[in-house]
Amino acid sequence: MITHKPRVALLAASLLLTGCGGGAKATPDHEPAAPRPTTATPLPDVALEVAPQQLPGLGPKTWAEVPGEARQAVVVTGEGRDSAESTVVLYERSDIGWEAGARWPAHNALRGWTGHHRAGDLRSPVGVFTLTDAGGLLRDPGTRLPYDHGVGFTATGTGFEGEPLAGSFDYVIAIDYNRRPGTTPLDWTRPLGAGRGGGIWLHVDHGGPTQGCVSISREHMRRLLRALHPDRHPVVVMGDAEALAR
Repeated sequence: MITHKPRVALLAASLLLTGCGGGAKATPDHEPAAPRPTTATPLPDVALEVAPQQLPGLGPKTWAEVPGEARQAVVVTGEGRDSAESTVVLYERSDIGWEAGARWPAHNALRGWTGHHRAGDLRSPVGVFTLTDAGGLLRDPGTRLPYDHGVGFTATGTGFEGEPLAGSFDYVIAIDYNRRPGTTPLDWTRPLGAGRGGGIWLHVDHGGPTQGCVSISREHMRRLLRALHPDRHPVVVMGDAEALAR
């Protein structure tokens, strides 16, 4: 009796080769394979989020002041020209645009904002300023900015609402308004003259308006210090919403 083992072996090999990947069907070599469907499977809808190419809320005048090399921007938006309440957002620039971080509540000066800050006017200066130096009464929390640690950052007294100021300078970031960048925040050099004020910092919030600085919670100051990197040329963009939109 004659058996056809080669034929069986060939069919088994065919099954092994076509079974990987699923859905394939082996057919004898003398029968044509069934045609595969040619209709392409439609791709699912994908929502692509495109980051803005410029910082939101900024008008052409303010945007023109943002340096082209800036890759980090702390945007401080005041609720009104005469308001001491504001919001802080750290934006990071990537290949797809400016991406926003969390929104943090903040205080600014007692009387709000001004485009021409003077010493003692109790208004925060409107503008775009670099951020190059930091310091505080507490040890460096891990920032890449130069950090000056010492007792010179001791805060005393009470604020405008009777709140204690102790701890306000536990962490500070100098805003480069009327100061010499590359020095400790405690450097009182005033390139524009003493009459134009100075000592404008980002610092720990004490629960009330400031004399000219911008304040956020201690934990948010720690996060901000850890996030800022001199290689990304950080700036602060600050002012009331109407002024920033110009």
